[in-house]
Amino acid sequence: MKGHFFRVALGAGLAAVLAWPTLAGTTTYSIDPKHSFAQFGVTHLMISTVRGEFHGVNGTVVVDDSDIAKSSVQVTIDATTVDTREPDRDKHLKSPDFFDVAKYPTITFNSTKVENAGNGKLKVTGDLTIRGVTKTVVLEVSNPKAPIKDPWGLQRTAVSGTTKLNRQDFGVAWNKTLDAGGVVVSDNVDITLDIEMIVPPPAK
Repeated sequence: MKGHFFRVALGAGLAAVLAWPTLAGTTTYSIDPKHSFAQFGVTHLMISTVRGEFHGVNGTVVVDDSDIAKSSVQVTIDATTVDTREPDRDKHLKSPDFFDVAKYPTITFNSTKVENAGNGKLKVTGDLTIRGVTKTVVLEVSNPKAPIKDPWGLQRTAVSGTTKLNRQDFGVAWNKTLDAGGVVVSDNVDITLDIEMIVPPPAK
């Protein structure tokens, strides 16, 4: 059931982030998984919305301070962390009927274009991969917040984003037809991202 986001050089962890060269006019951030959320919502039984989230959000965001269009995003989401607050449902979501996490343990997003959409918004186009299927998606993203220093002297900023997608496009296909018409789970998925980012401390 997802993705509006999801590799923001695909964050293969802190070591990979620290390996990035520091370029004039850019700031490289590592996504803070403890303060970042990838959430989704689908219509259940044609009458209500069921929401869930993924806890394992990692990646890298490079912000070009002089030209936002030169920025880039790479995100990796741990599909095994899917959580809808219902263990049996989460087990089903991890199965081959949905995300098939044993075979496809990650969801990735890699930006291909960042555009200024006005009114404090960006349009971030990129490749979203779910279950080994890659499709182009467009995220509506807020401009990065003005950077702040946290209590430990590290620079942080944050963005929020949304998108919609059709889960059938990614092979997330399970469903059942209701006797009165309609289906158990909608194909359309709303995605919301809340991402907090940090400039990693210098390598020692």
